[in-house]
Amino acid sequence: MKFIRHKTNINTVEDVFDIYFHESHYKPNDPLLFLVDLVHFFRPANPKTITALSIGSLLQYLENHPEKRVILKRYITDLVAQRKFSRMLSDIGILRDSDFMYEVKKRIFAKILPFQPAKNTLEFVLNQVFFRSTDPLWIARIPFEELQQLFEMIGFDSIYQSVDEDSVLSEVMDAMGMISQRMSGRAMETDVINMVPEYDDLESPFLAFENELNLMLHHIRNSSHHYVSSEDLHYKQLIILHKQCEEYVDKAFGNSSKFGISLKVNQSLLRIRQQLYRIKVLIQTLVVNKDSDKKNNSIHLLLRLIKYNCYKNNIRQLINESTQLISYEITQHTAKTGEHYITESKKEYFSMFKAAVGGGFIVGILCVIKLLLSKIDTSAFGHAFYYSLNYAIGFIAIFLLGFTLATKQPAMTAATLTKALESGMKKHSKNQNKHHSFAQLFARLFRSQFIAFVGNVFMAFPVALFGIWAIDTLFDYNIAFEKSSKLLNDLSPVTSAAVFHAAIAGVFLFLSGIISGNVSNKNKYNKVYYRIKEHPVLKQSLGITKTNAIARWFENNWPGVVSNGWFGVFLGSMASVGIFLGLNLDIRHITFASGNFALGLYGAEFFVDLPTIIWGIIGIGVIGFVNFMVSFSLSLGLAFRSRAIPLSELRFLFISTWMYFKSNPLAFFFPVNNK
Repeated sequence: MKFIRHKTNINTVEDVFDIYFHESHYKPNDPLLFLVDLVHFFRPANPKTITALSIGSLLQYLENHPEKRVILKRYITDLVAQRKFSRMLSDIGILRDSDFMYEVKKRIFAKILPFQPAKNTLEFVLNQVFFRSTDPLWIARIPFEELQQLFEMIGFDSIYQSVDEDSVLSEVMDAMGMISQRMSGRAMETDVINMVPEYDDLESPFLAFENELNLMLHHIRNSSHHYVSSEDLHYKQLIILHKQCEEYVDKAFGNSSKFGISLKVNQSLLRIRQQLYRIKVLIQTLVVNKDSDKKNNSIHLLLRLIKYNCYKNNIRQLINESTQLISYEITQHTAKTGEHYITESKKEYFSMFKAAVGGGFIVGILCVIKLLLSKIDTSAFGHAFYYSLNYAIGFIAIFLLGFTLATKQPAMTAATLTKALESGMKKHSKNQNKHHSFAQLFARLFRSQFIAFVGNVFMAFPVALFGIWAIDTLFDYNIAFEKSSKLLNDLSPVTSAAVFHAAIAGVFLFLSGIISGNVSNKNKYNKVYYRIKEHPVLKQSLGITKTNAIARWFENNWPGVVSNGWFGVFLGSMASVGIFLGLNLDIRHITFASGNFALGLYGAEFFVDLPTIIWGIIGIGVIGFVNFMVSFSLSLGLAFRSRAIPLSELRFLFISTWMYFKSNPLAFFFPVNNK
């Protein structure tokens, strides 16, 4: 925006008044320009850094020029007279739709090209004057005593003078009535009611709240003073019912662990929660216990209007609020699954080794099959399809057979660690206790991953070597001869992008964990297990016992099948995506790296120099470490966010884990007694 202030040197409050006012007349055609420049005069360059801001110069000027006080009052009165703002209070900053992506896109577009309301609304004035998202920050730094002094000096009336149709108080009460009606309607939707079966035989607290609110508003409109005290029976009853509405929403969110929750229902509940908070704030506007409350409530109302308007397109807050519960439900599933991947006893440790050996056996076969598929003369899309099918079938087989793929677990176990930390925060008053418990659990996780690495690597290598030897023996064809140098070079962390490609694989490991949790949540919300169990056709054709078995299998295994299938698609298609984009994109996974190392050695007929072998072995270890750290870090960050644990905790966790490693390093590799 370009205003007169860019053309005029404004150094004092007096300059602002002199530019726009001549005696008792306002000179510019646009009545907003004076207020725009007055606000800009006090607006700091960096609002986030200031701790206090005074409008003393304005107060002093008005004190010395009483005629300007009269002009200013007339100016502001004319500026805001009969401007509607009830929709601001009922709409701004509150989700308008249960469609999350629509809300995000709408706010992004509004950031680029702000919505401009009709000129006869107060929202238009605020859009033109307080158009920066940081404005509420510096306004909040103005001492409230100075705002009170300004209010008195100009001689404004409080909002309780009238309840006429165009009065401020009437606008507030209209907004409250609108919010209560919307809450009642949204709370009565089937998807929301299904989240709180405990209320099936009870009257909706939202309907009771709406009725009580209407009674109180009617009482205020017909009373002589147009407000209530905190001792008023209507007010007390309204607060009780408001608390019951909050408990209703909390119960619905709490039941998500039992019933699951969709993003649409999550958005509906969030909208009701936002509306409950908004109407709770507005109720306080109607409460006056002493005369000073009239002035203070009037000032607070204006500050809230400015704040709501500035934050109405806040995208970060929308995403944080909308995704926290969903991420919690996803990580809840992965936390339960991750408990199976953290070993404690020697028996569990060697059971993990056996499972990893089985996983390595299948991966060794997959390495040979992929090399054969690479020889098919087809497009990049064709290779992506064949590779994805190969990987997906293999990963699903590993999952269903109960085998283990190294690095697949961190995406699950991070949530388990965070869950343990969350429990520790509730149980222990001393921080070192919860951090030490986390370090011990992390040691168990790390040694579980270590033995999984060992089992995968030491089995994938000989299986892949045997496979390529068998093909060469039977068909007299060394399938890796042309690609041997590439297979070996791709393992080197110094001559190739192995580390970067390993990080990409780590991201996909993280995403597969997200998919597993999301599928589990959706199945729970859609009652898939119960639908299969009570399917009339299945019960009649297969019998109750088999139908129940199918339902149990689906409940226990389907999330894993879907996530492993997609993990295969991610890994199989990444190289083709890189070709399409012209970028060096690919994946490196420790187990496949071991199998490819065997294929590369055989393809070169074992005539390989020592540095290549050494860098290949080092590369396998580096790839595994990067796989683990990337997937684990991303999963840990999501788990922290879902449980509202501050990231500052990471520093203490790292220190505690490092201290535990120095005192007991073997615990990170072998099962030992915790100390």
